[in-house]
Amino acid sequence: MCELFGLSAYRKTDIKEYLKEFFSHSDKNPHGFGLMTGDDKGLIKEPCKASDSKPLEEILEKISPQRSAVAHIRYATVGMVTAQNCHPFILKDASGREWSMIHNGTIYSVRDTIKYTYRQTGDTDSERLFLNFIDVMNSHLEKSELCERERFDIVNDFIVENAPRNKLNIIFFDGETMYVHKNLRNTLSFKRLENGIVFSTFPLDDNGWEQFPMTQVIAYKQGKEVFRGKPHKGEFIPTLEYITALDAMHI
Repeated sequence: MCELFGLSAYRKTDIKEYLKEFFSHSDKNPHGFGLMTGDDKGLIKEPCKASDSKPLEEILEKISPQRSAVAHIRYATVGMVTAQNCHPFILKDASGREWSMIHNGTIYSVRDTIKYTYRQTGDTDSERLFLNFIDVMNSHLEKSELCERERFDIVNDFIVENAPRNKLNIIFFDGETMYVHKNLRNTLSFKRLENGIVFSTFPLDDNGWEQFPMTQVIAYKQGKEVFRGKPHKGEFIPTLEYITALDAMHI
């Protein structure tokens, strides 16, 4: 099962130890990793186990405090083990705003995403979902510029519409605001920090972690909650086949 990491803070925050612990989970998620840091505009993605990456090891030793970051470690269920399939996926919308997305889950309902098979650079369901999202955002931008609240409503509606039947633990980041959602129980946690908030699929230390709310999109800017959607009914209920697969992965 892929794992997610996110940081939203109003002051630069030392996340070195959190990231080291997060990437140590790559023994169970060996098929690629990615790290994007906001303050130094850093990005690294490799289709290998994070603990085997010398470039990542060097980055984690010298990484400076950040106000925003997203990271991902991949267990391949859909798509080959290639750099193009590593998260985060990053694209600009029609206004020039740069969006990134990390996803832990599987998209079973493909009606709106299958058409992106021939546009994507890799071959994952996550990238197809992201391309669909950017097109939805652009369709709204054709009509008018969007304020923060309008962007949140579009993200919220997109996630609520896609959550039923799909496992959709996901973080979007638009350069200012981080949008967070989970719909599988006990698979995303958060911890309040002095300067903001950090998210992780599983707790990264023994102190202060709480379960992120189920089936509800919450947006954060500079470490503070700014918008919260209504709870929806799109909880992902694992099938016996899904649980057996997790057992085989020793999760």
